[in-house]
Amino acid sequence: GWCPLSPTGAQTTQLLVEPHWRPAVLWDRVTLTCQGLGTAGATTWYRNGQRRGQERQERFTVTESGTYMCEKSSTGRTPPVTVSNDDLVLQVPALLEGDTVTLRCRG
Repeated sequence: GWCPLSPTGAQTTQLLVEPHWRPAVLWDRVTLTCQGLGTAGATTWYRNGQRRGQERQERFTVTESGTYMCEKSSTGRTPPVTVSNDDLVLQVPALLEGDTVTLRCRG
């Protein structure tokens, strides 16, 4: 159920999103995990471009819609992930080339 947003094995920070359906929606109880070479205490989270207080844990469940990123001191910042609060979404799982596509219409 993990969805890394960087190539496996790359020396970058990865933001893992669970569940793996896109777009991510708040009512799916989305959990974000920040992975990189930094230590647990070196994790910084951002929501809508603003640093999130003193939150330093590597994993948390999203309670507000917005655009999230995390940063590790040794491997940098991740691309953003948006968690919306839309009433109706057309979702697609994380895909690789050649995969069969399954779409979900949910509301």
